[in-house]
Amino acid sequence: MLLFSFSILCFLGYSMLLFSNKMIIFEFEIFNILSISFTFTMILDKISLSFSMIVTLISSCVFMFSTKYMEEDEFYWRFTWILLSFVISMNFLIFSGSLFFLLLGWDGLGITSFALIIYYQSKESLTAGFQTLLINRIGDVIIVCSSFLYVTLTQFSYTTLPLNMSLLIFILCLAGLTKSAQFPFSSWLPAAMAAPTPVSALVHSSTLVTAGIYMIIRFSSTLSLSESSSSVLLFCGAITCFLGGTAAIFENDLKKIVALSTLSQLGVMVFCLGLGLPMLSLFHLYTHALFKALLFLAAGTMLMSSFGNQDIRILGSLGLSMPLCTMMFNISSLCLIGAPFMSAFFSKHLILEKMLMSNINIFSLFMMLFATCSTALYVIRSLKAVCWYKPSLTVISISNSTSIYIPMIVLGLCSIFFGQVYKMLDYSLLEIVFISNFSSTLINMVTLTGLWLGFIFLGRLKSFIFSSLFFMTPMYSFSVKLLSPMNKAMETLDYGWLEIAPKMSFIVNFFNKYMHVFNWPNFLSFNRVSWILFIIMIATYINF
Repeated sequence: MLLFSFSILCFLGYSMLLFSNKMIIFEFEIFNILSISFTFTMILDKISLSFSMIVTLISSCVFMFSTKYMEEDEFYWRFTWILLSFVISMNFLIFSGSLFFLLLGWDGLGITSFALIIYYQSKESLTAGFQTLLINRIGDVIIVCSSFLYVTLTQFSYTTLPLNMSLLIFILCLAGLTKSAQFPFSSWLPAAMAAPTPVSALVHSSTLVTAGIYMIIRFSSTLSLSESSSSVLLFCGAITCFLGGTAAIFENDLKKIVALSTLSQLGVMVFCLGLGLPMLSLFHLYTHALFKALLFLAAGTMLMSSFGNQDIRILGSLGLSMPLCTMMFNISSLCLIGAPFMSAFFSKHLILEKMLMSNINIFSLFMMLFATCSTALYVIRSLKAVCWYKPSLTVISISNSTSIYIPMIVLGLCSIFFGQVYKMLDYSLLEIVFISNFSSTLINMVTLTGLWLGFIFLGRLKSFIFSSLFFMTPMYSFSVKLLSPMNKAMETLDYGWLEIAPKMSFIVNFFNKYMHVFNWPNFLSFNRVSWILFIIMIATYINF
């Protein structure tokens, strides 16, 4: 109730500042050294108030859902206080107007997200937590290094930046890419699925992953991005959208599919920032936050009913026993595609139209079109498996608690009507689009092609290359290793071949003992590499 009341308060303040077209800045000077003022600045404008309204509304729904989802947990109140600290840190970041306030919210998000991801204290959650923490630390270091540029401005507030500070904007854009899981920092977002479902609903909708995008939007509202910053955002956004879409096609874990869909939509937002449309990116951020929280709550309800089973190949026709939950799952999935009459249609479809209207490189254009097709493919594939396929589970526990269905109904109504209502309120979201009939038809045909492929795609294929985001996971985690085929070849050589040579056998045993550190799944043939290594070892033995 406290979070919901704060959401209503933010809506009233947003309405007042929207129609009066004003901004309120609270600035407190902490100390002054050599004419450099170190300030604590807080910004109240339509961007910060509207974003805080969305965050607190989603948080109130997630907290109500967690009362049922975590009711049997022994440390329920510890979980609740950490989750509340996570939401408070996000609001610090939203209202920040100076470097000190920004770091307070930025580091608060990193620490509390680490505590929430490792909450179950299993090996998987600990690995995911440290992976998330270390990648986010890269962004922390970049922001701290940018403080030297603030000193040259003799201020630590970013409300009034000069036009020649393109280097500062470029550095902060790089920091935002780490927190928003953009390429090449994308691997921590699917790994964060080790956290409880209420945490995932907050992290993947409106809090942690949107922090970097919001920071770039905040800077873009005062200064236009440089050409180098826009090029980096276009490239990283297109690649991230492509990676998330292709990986979700070959994934069978329901929560992992939803997480990879978040990665794809974050790529769309960053790509929109690269096009020079920060307000349109913010609009898509709002619509995505609402329907993605709904998608996680619906998926979490299905997982509770199936006693924690997450494989979509076993969740066949689970939705037949849960009609309201199935309806909410379908609504959020249609928003993910950008279907008409849904809130995401007004933002995602407009981004694709502006993409075809703009003067960008052909590589980014094809990446985004392919990602749009793959989004429709994996959404229909998951819907077909969970809602439309033949029944597979024999034991189902259906919950009729109001703590589960009231948040889903609230978020479901927002997922349908928010896009049209918000577009009518804020005229800064209006964009003029001039595209040909062919370009308009192309967007629809790409989406329809993805839907058709989703209906005929069986989903039995498994590709480690795509599901690991093209081997980005081994860069940060020891779960996937390097030289397993070579290790197997050395074991084959050891069976009777090298027993007559004690020194050679010692070398082989040494490799067999320590090669497990570089173990890699068997996806390529390393026969040539093994023979080359064998020749090198023979030469070494002759030298000895």
